[in-house]
Amino acid sequence: MADYESDNIFAKILRGDLPAHTVYEDDAALAFMDVMPRADGHVLVIPKAPSRNLLEMELADLGPLFVAVQKVARAVKAGLGAEGMTIQQFNESAGGQVVFHTHVHLLPRWTDVPLRPHTGQMETQEVLAAHAEKIRAALAE
Repeated sequence: MADYESDNIFAKILRGDLPAHTVYEDDAALAFMDVMPRADGHVLVIPKAPSRNLLEMELADLGPLFVAVQKVARAVKAGLGAEGMTIQQFNESAGGQVVFHTHVHLLPRWTDVPLRPHTGQMETQEVLAAHAEKIRAALAE
């Protein structure tokens, strides 16, 4: 894949070069806490197969990724007691993509609680760990 940069932050997480608060993993996907969450419990789901974005994914990788997205989204909603979910996926800079490895944002939502802006402010490790534990517990049920 010519446009895929294998040194992006998500590729580093997949290789184990960078830590992450993992909530789910299978043969095709990895789900972990976003360190700059726009909502409490913001999770990212990424395919293990390299791809720049959804538009460039191999079709064989698409289905397994979204099976994981649905499974983890249900657990995020249940584990955080959310009233709803926003599921987002961005493609290319003009579409809002910042990290060029396909990824899906899972954002738990509550009535009258707006999403925080993407300011680059990092959440504490303790808060991320606590949210991850709630989501893993919901996955285990």
